[in-house]
Amino acid sequence: MTLSQELTWRGFVNQTTLRDLTELDSKKFTLYFGVDPSSDSMQVGNLAAALMVRHFLDHGHKVVLLVGGGTGMIGDPGGKDEERNLLTLDQVAKNKAGIAAQYKQVFNGQDFTLVDNYDWLSRINLLEFLRDIGKHFGMTTLLQRDFIAARIGEGGKGISYTEFSYTLLQGYDYLHLHENYGVDLQVCGADQWGNTLSGVDLIRKKTGHEVHAYSCPLVVNKATGKKFGKSEGGAVWLDPNKTSVFQFYQFWLNSDDESVVEYLKYYTLLGKDEIDEVVNRFKQNPAGRHAQRVLAYEVTKIVHGQAQAKAAQEAAEALFNGGDSELTPTVSVGRGKHMTVELLVKAGLASSNSEARRLLDQGGVKLNQQKVTTDEVKVSKGDLLQVGKRKFVRIQ
Repeated sequence: MTLSQELTWRGFVNQTTLRDLTELDSKKFTLYFGVDPSSDSMQVGNLAAALMVRHFLDHGHKVVLLVGGGTGMIGDPGGKDEERNLLTLDQVAKNKAGIAAQYKQVFNGQDFTLVDNYDWLSRINLLEFLRDIGKHFGMTTLLQRDFIAARIGEGGKGISYTEFSYTLLQGYDYLHLHENYGVDLQVCGADQWGNTLSGVDLIRKKTGHEVHAYSCPLVVNKATGKKFGKSEGGAVWLDPNKTSVFQFYQFWLNSDDESVVEYLKYYTLLGKDEIDEVVNRFKQNPAGRHAQRVLAYEVTKIVHGQAQAKAAQEAAEALFNGGDSELTPTVSVGRGKHMTVELLVKAGLASSNSEARRLLDQGGVKLNQQKVTTDEVKVSKGDLLQVGKRKFVRIQ
């Protein structure tokens, strides 16, 4: 399967300046993908784009991964309705190291170039930047960008010049990488399309060269209609210190039937024949959740390694069959009576009191395999608190 066919089949095609997607098959590009270190870990929402880049690598294209130490100090206004809190240099450095390590894991030893835009953005002379770069950006075009228009329009909370200038810096990144690394393609998520075009236009105006942009769609949970990557307990992180390996595995195991086939294409490296086989078996017996089990194992293997994926798989099977495992998440609370709603929130089985109340009212809460219907429960060390069929926390 060619790269253009692979990307199309997996659902990774959104917008591109390429005249024909098959150009990806006939020419080897040097592409770059950027991520700002707003945290020291990626979330599963970021993982799809990372795996898309992995397919470019697997098909022989060169990849430059940019970790935005410079732009991370400014903050991308896209997707935010108010100003971000500025990070310190120490925070940015810590975050950069965490994200870079995760990409090395996801890319599984593949050869790529890692750069940090702080190295060149920190040396910019303001007057030269305004004359040489700012001169090529029209205010009319910038004000029409969705994320800027939303912030300055009626009901918007405004935008500082700091965040307003973000798109100029990202355009300058593309120019710098084009001139110094031969980059001629930037890939991004759909929400970064406008910023990516800034670089394409800037390079054309400054050098006369034609470069391209390519975006993948944002992954949406079909069951909720919301941007993918959240659970009842909040964000799902790739860092096991933020989201345990078991919780990570359980997140994928809990995928809804409507979305699981799409997730297999986005988030695993299984080939078309392998996924078709999984889907056929799943359709024959949806209650057996074969697709979810394969998905959970394969994604956990990519992010945490095969040994951890196997351990999480065995732990999940043990719990499902009434057993236990050292990987089972735990929560430390005092022995005795607790308000059920508060206990669910503290255990990470619900994101809010209202969510916990809904689960309780719907009969979805169990303690030691017995349905909980009361507002108050008595717990002891070793008790198993459960929501639904596949979410467990052991009381310590």
